[in-house]
Amino acid sequence: MKNYTITVNGNVYDVTVEEKGAGAAPVAAAPVAAAPVAAPAKAPAKAAGAGSIQVKAGAAGKVFKVEASVGQKVEAGDTVVIIEAMKMEIPVVAPEAGTVASIDVAVGDAVESGAVLATLN
Repeated sequence: MKNYTITVNGNVYDVTVEEKGAGAAPVAAAPVAAAPVAAPAKAPAKAAGAGSIQVKAGAAGKVFKVEASVGQKVEAGDTVVIIEAMKMEIPVVAPEAGTVASIDVAVGDAVESGAVLATLN
């Protein structure tokens, strides 16, 4: 077993390599000290008066802008949240007319496709 310190894209990793006989390729162990990875932010808890109509993300991305606010009336097709994915701004629209009951994300949150971003009454 040999220990190595490897730098990849500015991140430093300590790895242990086990050598198996002559001519065999070394097998790298899992990194011991890896760069910290940011955990996806959790959506805030839904308000007690959360609505029954869900506004869901159509694609995975990052919340770029929240266009609507709680209590605001929206029509079908009105933009509620804008998601940024692959350097494109993707509007997430109200599926039907109603009043915004809750906004379940904040600017900068990472969201998956199908995640509930807001609710309407």
